[in-house]
Amino acid sequence: MLSFVNNYNDFGGRTQYVQWARNAGAQINSNDDFYTNPVLKGYYKNHVKRVLTRFNTITGIAYRDDPTIMAWELMNEPRCQVDYSGRTINAWVQEMATYVKALDGKHLLEIGMEGFYGDSLPQKKQINPGYQVGTDFISNNLIGEIDFATIHAYPDIWLSGKNDDAQMEFMKRWMSSHWQDSRTILKKPLVIAEFGKSSKDPGYSLNERDWYMSSVYTNIYNLARSGGTVGGALVWQLMAKGMDSYDDGYQIILSENPSTDGVISRQSRAMTGLSHLFGLPHSNGRLSHWPHNAKHGHPYGRRHVNKSVP
Repeated sequence: MLSFVNNYNDFGGRTQYVQWARNAGAQINSNDDFYTNPVLKGYYKNHVKRVLTRFNTITGIAYRDDPTIMAWELMNEPRCQVDYSGRTINAWVQEMATYVKALDGKHLLEIGMEGFYGDSLPQKKQINPGYQVGTDFISNNLIGEIDFATIHAYPDIWLSGKNDDAQMEFMKRWMSSHWQDSRTILKKPLVIAEFGKSSKDPGYSLNERDWYMSSVYTNIYNLARSGGTVGGALVWQLMAKGMDSYDDGYQIILSENPSTDGVISRQSRAMTGLSHLFGLPHSNGRLSHWPHNAKHGHPYGRRHVNKSVP
């Protein structure tokens, strides 16, 4: 899943586009003009076209024809401070999703959203962690060109004043609510595209991180087993040795964290064991089967950490 642009300053982001437009003499009021200003939208479309039509210099395959790529992401965590309803971003997503699909009808497309609810279902705003960010999980993902929905989850940041139990309860509600909406309203797959636990959190320990990840994975497994909509989860973030400059507290270096490696590996095997529910083949071409003990709860059982996996 490759993202076309970042909402934040890292790697350029919206701010860089705004700076380019200002340097060219465009009248820009704020970074949120990214979603409405014709110059900025033109810059973005130029970038998208350049990426999609670029040929891999090693394989000779154009990116829009490359099966290695699963999906394109319009933007990492889009946010809009001037319009919390979600309508401004909705119009931008519709325009850009249509543009991407016109150039590449082969790959899946997702928005890159965190999952915050907006004005389309006001009663759902109570699920948000006390605020909105200018997106609308429902209306944004109902756009026809969007193939699957995503959510991110950082209760340690969003609910920084709450204890671990309260943050875990929020996490369960967050996943369950979006799973239900994906099934009944969107009728599209859902990917938990970012979650993790930072080493900078108060009271952090490796055991606590493993317990948290196992708990989240257990919930994902149970949701997938009971309804099919959840397509899996991506932990933020796996890194290799020597990438210290990207250290944000959430990094996981598998070779240095064998217990966390085990948590991720077990989840991968458990989710693969559900693939027969969706008619998906194993890598050997045969449909997969239930894990031996997966019919009664999560195949992890109890973990060798301080807390048991529910």
